[in-house]
Amino acid sequence: MRKQEKVIIWPAYFDSTKTRKEGRRVPKSLAVPSPKILEIKDAAEKIGLEHELALDVGYPKTPFLPKTGMLLIKKNEAKQKVVVKIAKQLLKIRGSAATTK
Repeated sequence: MRKQEKVIIWPAYFDSTKTRKEGRRVPKSLAVPSPKILEIKDAAEKIGLEHELALDVGYPKTPFLPKTGMLLIKKNEAKQKVVVKIAKQLLKIRGSAATTK
């Protein structure tokens, strides 16, 4: 099997309105409601991950829904560790946005 150089990150991984079966990959305590791909990109930048943004793609589990986009991240560690790091950073971003309003 070929070793993948990048991991794909979908907004559904961090969506607190989705169940694990629907694609959420983080615990509800780390999830946020309806995350946008640009928020996830900002979180990845803040923790220093090399990434590429693809806006015109839809989540494979829900091809009938509007395209959400995806983030391709250079693989340096396990995908789940990267997902959890991004989720924690997303919470910080959402928390600071709520306090500035």
